[in-house]
Amino acid sequence: MRITVLFTAIIFISCSLFSQSYTSKPDDSAREKENKIYTVSGPRHGISFFPKAAFNSVQYAAGESLAFNTYHSEQVMIHWLNKWAESYPEIVDLYEVGKSFEGRPIYQITLTNKKTGKDTDKPGAFFEGNRHSGEITSAESVMWLMKYLIGNYDKDPEVTHLINTRAIYLRPVNNPDGQNLYLNTAQSNRSTVRPEDNDNDGLLDEDPPEDLDSNGVILNMRWKDPVKGNWIPDTLDPSGRIMKRVAEGKGIYRLASEGYDSDGDGRINEDGIGGLDLHRNYPENWRPKKESTGRGFTQGGAGEYPLSETETRSVVLFLLSHPNVYVVNSMDTSVPMHLRPPSTSASEDRMYPEDLKWYRIFDEIGKKITGYAKAGDVYFDYSDGNGSPLFGHGPDFGYWYFGSIWYGDELWNNGKNKDYNGDGEFDQYEILRWDDEENNGEGFYEWKPAKHPVYGDIEIGGFDPKFFSQNPPAKFLETWISNQALFNVELMKHLPELAWENIEVKKSKTYKTDSVDYQVKVSYKNTGKLPTALSQAHLVKIVKEDRVVLDFDTTGTSSGKPVLRIIEEEKQTKRTGRGNPYSEEENTPKIITASKNMPFTQGGYVTTAVFNIRLYKKTELAGKASVISTRGGVLKDKEFIIR
Repeated sequence: MRITVLFTAIIFISCSLFSQSYTSKPDDSAREKENKIYTVSGPRHGISFFPKAAFNSVQYAAGESLAFNTYHSEQVMIHWLNKWAESYPEIVDLYEVGKSFEGRPIYQITLTNKKTGKDTDKPGAFFEGNRHSGEITSAESVMWLMKYLIGNYDKDPEVTHLINTRAIYLRPVNNPDGQNLYLNTAQSNRSTVRPEDNDNDGLLDEDPPEDLDSNGVILNMRWKDPVKGNWIPDTLDPSGRIMKRVAEGKGIYRLASEGYDSDGDGRINEDGIGGLDLHRNYPENWRPKKESTGRGFTQGGAGEYPLSETETRSVVLFLLSHPNVYVVNSMDTSVPMHLRPPSTSASEDRMYPEDLKWYRIFDEIGKKITGYAKAGDVYFDYSDGNGSPLFGHGPDFGYWYFGSIWYGDELWNNGKNKDYNGDGEFDQYEILRWDDEENNGEGFYEWKPAKHPVYGDIEIGGFDPKFFSQNPPAKFLETWISNQALFNVELMKHLPELAWENIEVKKSKTYKTDSVDYQVKVSYKNTGKLPTALSQAHLVKIVKEDRVVLDFDTTGTSSGKPVLRIIEEEKQTKRTGRGNPYSEEENTPKIITASKNMPFTQGGYVTTAVFNIRLYKKTELAGKASVISTRGGVLKDKEFIIR
């Protein structure tokens, strides 16, 4: 149908397993026989090895070209990262930014024209995918963006300008452990494979799903139960494929995820592999899984402490060491939405109005590009106005801690593509109908009979959890990832960009002692749209104030004689070399430097710094001006002459 199964053994975990401290793994020869077993690391009370599976929707070996009518394994992605780095060394740097829980390298590229300056001297953008293991659409969007930018460099003027003037940091997979598990087995987990007690019973990962029919996919199972049945076939679908919930005892079937109650607690598959959520592990508004009073807020999956997870920590440490990054999108699936802060309060309650204005501008830009119906904050808009908080969330860290524009966009829509009855809601029948009409019915597995050791005769079927419910069918992938990537391009286009206006030198006063005062006006413009920093970035001091610097080369002046004085700026004046700060020894190269902090420059506006210079017994003096902005970039060494 849609999958090739490489190993067909059904592994049944009995309740007796939990009399042991941890599950014993098979020896290497048995586990890796014919390379058909996939193992995960870490001590756990449940199984740590699974049958391998290969999905028709996934490309596992790199080809001659990179197409986006399929998903790509980590190995294929790494192949292209290496190929781009080797083929375009003038604009691409590939490097490792961290290690995953299982020790896999986490790769990232920097994309910028090295000839136009260092990446850290340019306004920066950071785009991350595949934080959650099964949300592989986000990784494909980062890969699409890479290919689009690299392939259009020196061809498309807008793309060329972006790479010449911006630093673009791209991390397609921040959770390689989870991605590999997802693409190589029937298993799914939200985060990394680090063992976690999801059901609070003191056991780790003791009840993962089982692929009972060995088709490589964890589906639903239904069985008849006239006493406790709470599901009936939905009459909207004559084929009986979709189910409708009713009161217990009023239905025909019971419904559950495919598998066993491995730990005997009455629940099925409630504690699978891993369970920590990297998107609850950020330091801003972090909350623990448990607290002592019983009255405080808690957050499941948050980790032992903020940044406890190597994957999240690698993101934060990279960004804190690269404060030039101004816009970020760390993407997930599968609620089509441009998602931003706040996550614990209303937008107006905590955000600077001038910063919120920009977020709302991007909300509207995003919806026009992607067609998403929703854009807004996590607290109200994500929860449909219910005011539901999330803690340790990336967008909150991004704004309040890092002072940036930070989105956590959600791609794909679970197949909710057409509202057939026009009621504004998408039910399972409408999802099924779209699948039948537009996707050749490939998103639904027909119910098929099977045997269960507890429930006897059962049926297994339902929507494809990986390549329909959680991610789009491969044939529809490129539309979703390209639209999302083009929104990220628009974020980059809005970054500040500094350009010289002019430097005006004017004589202001002449003294009898042969000294002359000059006024030097240095003007520059922010030709971009965003200001050179958000108000929040200034508040938390993640950026320094913008600064104009003048350097004067006083080489060759008479020994011991004054050269120049910076009027009203003496405390900020410094120099390199030896001797009197305002005089020079003959033929000794000395630089006198003056600087002035400037307000952040709004997009489209000009800023002018005024310096008063007193020149002693010298008819002219050469200088250079520079503008230094943490997030606006750097303008260097514009020459001028005082005469």
